[in-house]
Amino acid sequence: MKYRDLGGLHASAIAVGCMRIAHMEPQALSNFVHTALDMGVNFFDHADIYGGGQCEAVFGKLLASEPGLREKIILQGKCGIRKGLYDFSKEHILQSVEGILTRLGTDHLDTLLLHRPDALMEPEEVAEAFNQLEASGKVQRFGVSNFNARQLELLQSGLKQKLLANQLQFGLKCTGLLDHALCANTEFPHAADRDGEVLDYCRLKGITIQAWSPFQYGFFEGVFFDNPQFPELNEKLSQLGEKYSASPQALATAWILRHPAGMQVITGSTNAERLADICTACEIDLTREDWYALYLAAGNKLP
Repeated sequence: MKYRDLGGLHASAIAVGCMRIAHMEPQALSNFVHTALDMGVNFFDHADIYGGGQCEAVFGKLLASEPGLREKIILQGKCGIRKGLYDFSKEHILQSVEGILTRLGTDHLDTLLLHRPDALMEPEEVAEAFNQLEASGKVQRFGVSNFNARQLELLQSGLKQKLLANQLQFGLKCTGLLDHALCANTEFPHAADRDGEVLDYCRLKGITIQAWSPFQYGFFEGVFFDNPQFPELNEKLSQLGEKYSASPQALATAWILRHPAGMQVITGSTNAERLADICTACEIDLTREDWYALYLAAGNKLP
């Protein structure tokens, strides 16, 4: 397993996204979590909207049933999304964390992310919430999700805590973080900058990018593996699979890990065997030629 330094946390480069665990049986969830730990995966990503809080509740029952398990894992929570709106008010952040901690059955979160940018965000108000959570020990580190560079800069201007993570959609069929930079000084469609060069910004500021939905295309439209819409990409994954003795899932993960930004990959699988396979990506060192070959096979162009 590869690891990332997340504000002093020794965080696995591959993380478990807990969006789909709401209806897992207790023993199946226990087996899954322990498979993750056996593979060196110690990072578990939650959000209060996953399953309407049920995902946290199910995970909390597991922690309660296995004393000592909490100390072996890193727990990340996210808040800020309400039905029909986003809410970074002090009241909502504090109430959300209380609910998260209650459902998870723990006294603290290792990291808390603000889930999606709130147009009515006031950095000073967020700072009051963060200061209170930090002082009480209920949250130890902070970050965001789906923020562009200027939004990060604006929020950070009001905080004493350093923002440590930005969770962004990224993968072979969602390469917007890269496209505009690679097409700089051209009139290619992908030359448009939609995020304020957030990838380079995060690298400059030491903010870890957490890649969510790494195997999806579009916005939750499905996975690209064995998808007839993407024959060239799947052919290249198959070809390189023989070279590296790796599955398509492992190669797609290795492609993300190969980037020098030092990203974390948030996997959404609840299958223990699939997770173990994905973790083999940490043993794959893609050549520069193969990295670019996959980028091009995914339908991208270089000037």
